[in-house]
Amino acid sequence: MKSDYNDSDIQVLEGLEAVRKRPGMYIGTTSERGLHHLVWEIVDNAVDEALAGYCTEIQVTIEKNNVICVRDNGRGMPTGINEKTGLSTIETIFTVLHAGGKFGGGGYKVSGGLHGVGASVVNALSSWLEVKVYRDGKVHFQRFENGGHPVGSLQIIGECDEDNTGTEVRFKADPEIFQETTIYNYDTLEQRLRELAFLNKGIRILLRDLREDDKSAVYHYMGGIIEYVEMLNKNKTPLHDNVIYVEGEQNGIIIEVAMQYNDGFNSNIYSFTNNIHTVEGGTHEDGVKSALTRTINNYARSNKLVKDSDEQLTGEDVREGLTMIISCKHPDPQFEGQTKTKLGNSEVRKIASDLFSEGFERFLMENPDEARMIVEKCSTALKARLAAKKAREITRRKGGLDSINFMGKLTDCKSKDPSECEIFIVEGDSAGGSAKDGRDYMTQAILPLRGKILNVEKARLDRALANEEIRSMITAFGTGIGEEFDISKLRYHKIIIMTDADVDGAHIRTLLLTLFYRFFKPVVEGGYVYAAQPPLYKVTYGKNQRLALTDAELNEILAEIPENTKREISRFKGLGEMDAIELRETTMSKDKRILKQITVEDAMAADAAFELLMSDNVEPRRNFIVENAGYVENLDV
Repeated sequence: MKSDYNDSDIQVLEGLEAVRKRPGMYIGTTSERGLHHLVWEIVDNAVDEALAGYCTEIQVTIEKNNVICVRDNGRGMPTGINEKTGLSTIETIFTVLHAGGKFGGGGYKVSGGLHGVGASVVNALSSWLEVKVYRDGKVHFQRFENGGHPVGSLQIIGECDEDNTGTEVRFKADPEIFQETTIYNYDTLEQRLRELAFLNKGIRILLRDLREDDKSAVYHYMGGIIEYVEMLNKNKTPLHDNVIYVEGEQNGIIIEVAMQYNDGFNSNIYSFTNNIHTVEGGTHEDGVKSALTRTINNYARSNKLVKDSDEQLTGEDVREGLTMIISCKHPDPQFEGQTKTKLGNSEVRKIASDLFSEGFERFLMENPDEARMIVEKCSTALKARLAAKKAREITRRKGGLDSINFMGKLTDCKSKDPSECEIFIVEGDSAGGSAKDGRDYMTQAILPLRGKILNVEKARLDRALANEEIRSMITAFGTGIGEEFDISKLRYHKIIIMTDADVDGAHIRTLLLTLFYRFFKPVVEGGYVYAAQPPLYKVTYGKNQRLALTDAELNEILAEIPENTKREISRFKGLGEMDAIELRETTMSKDKRILKQITVEDAMAADAAFELLMSDNVEPRRNFIVENAGYVENLDV
């Protein structure tokens, strides 16, 4: 067979052309997440100046037409000629990939932007970008257009005070690249900028939105990650008043840990390296976790708070009800994967373990009352874990797949390929019956629930395992639960919550999402959980039918139908009132349905939301309802 593959097929992309050709390689995606990544790249450069000790304030402004301006009061980028490129250093930074002060040479001891492509990538993916540098009493300026091409050379456009230093970058994201949206989300920017202020105590970050309401906020935390933990625990009941804080340095590596126990059952541990959220953890997190378990066990036994014959506390036991922030500052971090989600430096594990265990042990010795409460909390968690282990064994014996099939709960699909299989979690036998008759029997399984499941925000695993409906889901999913959980055994790659479009349905959906987030978190993080979108209304006119998910959609449809056309509006009061054909055509058919994928873009925000809405703490939930009641659509009273 003759091949047409020859030398002329090999393309060499020059300069920033490669970035525009394959933007996903550099910023992950050109969706809304990628759009905001442009801001992070420029802000990270300013934060690196703060880490180096030269910057105290960063201003981020969303201007009209969604132009971003980032201004810092650091040293200001160098403005001379770069000897390797022959261009000004400013033009080199913004047009040459892997050019910057993060590759040695003493520019930065610690940096988050280690790929060195931040400024040039933002330039490449912008319609235009302008940079002003305030340095040595002069204001330097250069503009780039059409994907990073310089418009003239670097110029001096004015003078400034000698002590007025820093860099200002303004840019407009290119709509040809970001076709989905070029509109920035204020809340997304606020979340990350606040996080950066917590992680770099003392730095002052200002956010301003000039598009409509001229919103603004200032983030400035002298307590750093101590205040971070306090914020995360604000809707929880702490076991001890003061946040435990440990800081140490060894071989140029700085480890900071802030932690506080609360009376809840879930652990929330978030780790960072050079301000980058290491979602998958890594050696810094491993070291601190192992030291936590070892230190508490040693303290409990040496102070006779547990019997020598008692079972050792495990990591699961000592992390119950724990909120912890781990921050590592490393001069040469090695991240596993291009997305920088896991720290791989092997030497960090021992350093983090040694530094944390020394500081935490000192706290326990100096605060015996708090130490006793922590040990008692962990011991109670141990007893609950052993009870959950027994409950799991009973579940395995009684709750095999054949058993729940036999009991008439699960109507399974014929296919055994998880990638094409779906399971619909349906409220009630009536809706379950319609779903069974309307399903695609090859790939769609149906599991009806009777009543509202247990609120697991207020329950440990042993109580959850005593709930029959939860046991049915565990068995049907096939992953196991707790320490036995194995995502590779998931039997359905779409878990679809199908509840009525009313308040009761929303409550059941929230209970299920709480269960999935707390006990099946990798299933949510993996993108396997969806919410079906059943319609509220059906509009019939002539031979035409249209469905509306909300009151707003209904009004849009009615506005589009000529007034002289006879029309009928019917409201679906519940899935159980739909026959099999209606349910299939509106909510289950893969060709016609609307599904919402449940994602966890920010684990901390998700945790705070579940804690706020589902815990026993009434006052914050009441305040939330009062503040947000005006935004509710389709409220059935």
